[in-house]
Amino acid sequence: MAVNNSLVKKSNGRLGMAAYLNQDAVKNQINSILGSKRGISFITAVVSSVQANPALQECTQPSILQAALLGESLNLSPSASLGQYWIIPFNNKKKGVKEAQFQLGANGYKQLAMRTGQYKDIDFIEIREGEYKGRDKHTGKQVFEFIEDDDERESLNVVGYMAYFELLNGFRKSVYWTKAKMERHADQYSQAFSLEAYNKLKNGEIPASEMWKYSSYWYSNFAGMAEKTLIKHLLSKWGILSAELIAALDADYAVINEDGTKNYVETESDVIEMPVQEETQDEMTESSDIESTDAKDALFN
Repeated sequence: MAVNNSLVKKSNGRLGMAAYLNQDAVKNQINSILGSKRGISFITAVVSSVQANPALQECTQPSILQAALLGESLNLSPSASLGQYWIIPFNNKKKGVKEAQFQLGANGYKQLAMRTGQYKDIDFIEIREGEYKGRDKHTGKQVFEFIEDDDERESLNVVGYMAYFELLNGFRKSVYWTKAKMERHADQYSQAFSLEAYNKLKNGEIPASEMWKYSSYWYSNFAGMAEKTLIKHLLSKWGILSAELIAALDADYAVINEDGTKNYVETESDVIEMPVQEETQDEMTESSDIESTDAKDALFN
C-alpha cells in the first residue's frame, strides 16, 4: 500500500497510522469485527482519511481507529460529501493529548432511521420570511403557509428551521425552532461558537487574517448544523430507534476508548479545523414541537 512516509514512521519515533493499523494485534481486532477482506479496504480508507487531514495525524491512533470502526460497523461513509459521519480532531486539555471524536451527521441519522423500515419520510426544511402564520387558536400549534415558487422562496430570509418525520403507520411529528433560538442554542452549547462573533462575521467585520478562527461548521454551514440538531432532537425524543440508532446517539460527540467506553470530552476540548460539538443528548432539554394540520399537509403531501 502506497502511503505518505509520515504515516509510516514519525520523526519523533511514534508509529504512523499505516504502521499502527498493520500491527498484528490491531489487524486481528479489525478482522474480528469486519472480516479480513473488509478489513483491508477499511485500513486503506482510514489511512487515506488521516493522510488528508494533518490535524488527525496528531491524534492518538486508538481514538482514530475506534471512531472509524464505529462508523464502519454502522455501515456509514466518512466521505464529507455524503455528510454521514466525521472523525474530528480535538485537543483534550485534561489529558494533554489530541484525540479523535466520532460525530454523526444529519444524513447519517436519516440513513439509520430509514433502515429501520418504519419511516415513510424524514427531512428538514428552512422556514422563510412570511411562511410562519402564528398559532392555531384551538390547538396552540404553529401554522405555516409555504411559498410555492422556489425562486421567490430562495430570495427571502430564513427565519426558522423545521424537522419532521412520518412513519408508515401514519404517525407524524415535527419540531420547529426560530433562527434566533438556534443561534442561542449554538452560542450556549458550542465551545467554538460565539453569537457575537457570528454576527460580526455576517456583517463582514472580521479581518481576513483572523478568518482561520471561524472554521467551525456553526460558522461556515449554520443551516447544516441546524439540520443535524433538529433531526437528532426529533429522533431521540419521538422516533422509533433501532439498535444502530441507539448506538449512534450514544456515541455522537464521544471519544471511544479501546475497551468500548466513551468519554464526552467536548467541554474540555477545542475543535481543530472542523465542526465543533453541539449539545450532548442529555443537554437537549429545550424544544418546540408542532403538529399543525396546515403545516403537515404542506410537508407530507
